[in-house]
Amino acid sequence: MRILLVEDDIPLAETVVEALSDYGYVVDAVADGELGWDQFRREEYGIILLDVMLSKLDGVSLCQRLRTHGCKAPILIMTARDSTTDKVIGLDAGADDYVVKPVDLPELLARIRALLRRGNVFTMPILTQGELHLDPGSYEVAYADHALKLTPKEFSLLELFLRSGRRVLSRRAIISHLWDLEDPPSEESVKAHIKTLRQKLKAAGAPSDLIETVRGIGYRLKQTD
Repeated sequence: MRILLVEDDIPLAETVVEALSDYGYVVDAVADGELGWDQFRREEYGIILLDVMLSKLDGVSLCQRLRTHGCKAPILIMTARDSTTDKVIGLDAGADDYVVKPVDLPELLARIRALLRRGNVFTMPILTQGELHLDPGSYEVAYADHALKLTPKEFSLLELFLRSGRRVLSRRAIISHLWDLEDPPSEESVKAHIKTLRQKLKAAGAPSDLIETVRGIGYRLKQTD
């Protein structure tokens, strides 16, 4: 699951990114509204977190722009203004929920989970291929009715393969999708994650080559009839 965070308070942004990353989310953080708009046009996000008081383009205006241009992802605004009027303005602009600063991280995480559950029918369909089923909303994975216990990174890796179809993903492409580019892992680390994911899939009854290696290029999920 990829999240867009638009927040100009750098220490707060770093804290939120770290907390969300610990729960398996991939977070792109930018510091002003125009950068948030540019980033939205580059990537597909499962949820968007917006500060209200932003430079260049404030959070409410960005929220309105996102909705006007067809953004279906849940939007959560973060505001230091704890007044009913400010909350109503944000919700009327198209936001789905809000938190008041200073942000309580457990509350923020709970609200994100609630928004993802609420929007699951529309924005987070269960991903399936053959007997493999992955639910992005509940973080559940099963193969032929056998539940898999995956780490957050293994879950994100399998979700990426399912969303990519027949497209071959190089290790570098996987890193760019699933890791913070300021502190990327080695390509050998990616290889290790794929190895353990293959082992867990095989233990649940999946073919050993469900994740194919395309020599010299990368990996993809093998298509099944």
